[in-house]
Amino acid sequence: MGLLQRTRRKFELWLLEGKRSGASAHDSSTPHKQHPWWQVMCLTGVDYFSTLGYQPGIAFLAAGALSPVATLVLVFLTLFGALPMYRRVAAESPHGDGSISMLENLLSRWKGKLFVLALLGFATTSFIITITLSAADATAHIVENPFVVDHTNFEHHRIIVTLVLISGLGAIFLRGFKEAIGIAVILVAIYLALNLAVLAVGFYEIITHPSVLANWRTGLFQTYRNPLIMVGTALVVFPKLALGLSGFETGVVVMPLVRGLGLQGRIHNARKLLTAAALIMSFLLLASSIVTTLLIPPEAFQPETATHEAGSANGRALAYVAHTYLGNVFGTAYDISTISILWFAGSSALAGLLNIVPRYLPRYGMAPEWARATRPLVVVFTLMCFVVTILFRADVDAQGGAYATGVLALMTSAAIAVTLSARRLNQPVQWLFMLISLVFLYTTVVNIIEQPEGIKIALIFIAAIVVSSLFSRVWRSTELRVDRIELDDMAREFIRRAAKGTVRIITNRVDRGDAAEYEMKEKEKRMDNHIPAGEPILFFEVTPGDASEFSGVLKIRGETVDGFQILRTESPAVPNAIAAFLLFVRNETGKLPHVYFGWSEGNPVSYLLKYIAFGEGDTAPVTHEVLRQAEKDPDQRPIVHVGG
Repeated sequence: MGLLQRTRRKFELWLLEGKRSGASAHDSSTPHKQHPWWQVMCLTGVDYFSTLGYQPGIAFLAAGALSPVATLVLVFLTLFGALPMYRRVAAESPHGDGSISMLENLLSRWKGKLFVLALLGFATTSFIITITLSAADATAHIVENPFVVDHTNFEHHRIIVTLVLISGLGAIFLRGFKEAIGIAVILVAIYLALNLAVLAVGFYEIITHPSVLANWRTGLFQTYRNPLIMVGTALVVFPKLALGLSGFETGVVVMPLVRGLGLQGRIHNARKLLTAAALIMSFLLLASSIVTTLLIPPEAFQPETATHEAGSANGRALAYVAHTYLGNVFGTAYDISTISILWFAGSSALAGLLNIVPRYLPRYGMAPEWARATRPLVVVFTLMCFVVTILFRADVDAQGGAYATGVLALMTSAAIAVTLSARRLNQPVQWLFMLISLVFLYTTVVNIIEQPEGIKIALIFIAAIVVSSLFSRVWRSTELRVDRIELDDMAREFIRRAAKGTVRIITNRVDRGDAAEYEMKEKEKRMDNHIPAGEPILFFEVTPGDASEFSGVLKIRGETVDGFQILRTESPAVPNAIAAFLLFVRNETGKLPHVYFGWSEGNPVSYLLKYIAFGEGDTAPVTHEVLRQAEKDPDQRPIVHVGG
C-alpha cells in the first residue's frame, strides 16, 4: 500500500508540474521556457504553413482559373488587414490573452463573463478542429501516396490512423513545450525547403512552356471580360479562401513563449514573428496558386461525389505537382514532409489552448484548479479531439466549415477590439480598422450562410463550455475564494487588541452605519450569546462586489464610529470572505475567533440562487460550510454562532 501511495503521489506531482499560480489573466509569468521568436514562429507556422497542403485546391474549386486573382485578394487582406491588426493585439495583450482580453471589459459582471465564454467557444472550435482536420488531412496524404500498396485497407482504417496521429501529438505535449518547439523547427525548415523546390520547378515549367500561360490567359478573359469583373468575382469568392488566414490568433496567444528583453522586448519580437510568418505565407500562397492553376488539369481538383471519385489533386495540389514533375521518389519525400507538418499542425492549436484556457476559466472559477496545469489539459483536449474525429469520421471536407467559422469569428472579434481601442484613443487609424472589421464581418457571414454546419458545431462547443463552466462555478462556490488578505494599520491594531482576550466578531450588513445601529447590534448579541460586559467586540462588514469574479485580494480597513471598532472590506462572495478572514485571524493570533450571525428568514432555494449569482444569501450556513471544507479538523475551526 505504501508503494502504491508513493507511486500515485509521484504521478500527481508529474501531472501537475508547472501549474500556474497566478489568478490574473494578465499575470506575466509563464511555466514554460521562452524561446527566440523565429523558433516560436515555427510552432505557430506548422498550422499556418501547413495550409499549403490544401489551400491551392480550395482556391481552385472556389474560383477556377481566377484562383491566382482571388489568392491575391487574400494576400492583400493578410498584409494590410490581418497583420497590422494583430500587431496591435500583440502590443495590447502581451501576456498571451489574445484579442479576447481586449473585449473582456466591454461588458460588466456576468454579461462580460458569458461574452468571454462565447469567444472561448469559437477559439476552442478553431483550435480543436485545427488538430482533427490537420490529422485527417495527413491521413488522406498517406492514403493517396502511390507507394502505399493497400489503399483500400488504409481507407478502411482512416479513423484509426487519424486517432494514432492525434495520440502522438498529445504524447509530445505531455513531455513539454521544449520538445514541441524543437520538432516544429525541423519540420517547418524541411517543409518550406521542399515547397520552394516544387514551386521553382513549377515556374520553370511555366516559363519553358509559354503555351500554358497563354491558354490560362485566354480561358480567363473568355470567362471574365475585363479586370473589374475579375476583381469583383474574386471579392465574392474570397470568403471560401479564408482558411489561408489561420495562424494569427495563435501567434499572439503563444506570446509568453517568446523571449524578449522585458515586456517591450517580447512585444517587439512577437511582431517580428507575425510579420515574418505573414510575408512567407503570402509569397507561398500566391506562388502555389499560380503553379497549381496553370499546371494541373481542372478535373484533377474535383472533390469526391456520389458518382465520381475525388481527383488525384484534390486536397493535395502541390503534392500532385511534386509527383508529376519531380518523380515519385521526390514526391514521396514531399508527401512525408506534408504528412508530418499536417500532423504537427495541431501543435500550434494545442499550444494556443494550453496558454489561453488557464488564463480565463480557473480565474472565473469555471474550471478545476488542475486546469492551471498543462498535462491534465493535454489529456482533456486529446480526448475531445478523439470524439470530434470519430463523429466526423476523419473527413476533411466535413470539418472545413467549422474550422473556417472558428477562425473567422476570432479574427472578426479581434478586428472589432482593435477598432474600439483606436476609437477610444481617437486615433485616425480607427477608420482603417473599422473597414477591416467590416471585411471580416462580411467574410464570416458569407461563410456561415454557405457552410451553416460550421456555426452549428461552434454553438455546440459554446454550449458545452458555458454549461460545464457554470457547473464548475457552482461546484467550487464554497471554496475560500480569497487569494490573500491585506490589513491597514488600524485594522491590524483592532485585531491585536482583541487577541488579548476572546476574539469576538459580529457580522453586520450596514443599514445606517451610525452609532445607534452598532449599539443595538452589540446589545442584542451580548444578551443572546451571554458575552461578558466590557469584553471587546469587532464588527465585520463585507460589501458585495462583482459577484461574477471568483476570487481576489481581501483588503480590510479599520474605522471607528463613536468608539465602536469596525472592519470593512469588499468581496465578490460575502460568506467566503468572512470564512477567509476568520481563518486569517486564527492564524495571526493563535486563537479561535467567535463569529455571530443573525437569523435569516426566507426560501432556502432563493437564498442559494442569490448566493451563486450575487455572492450573498443565507450567510451563516454557507460560511460554516466554507470553513468545514477549508479546515478538516473541527477543533481548529472558528466558532460560528447563529441567533438573535
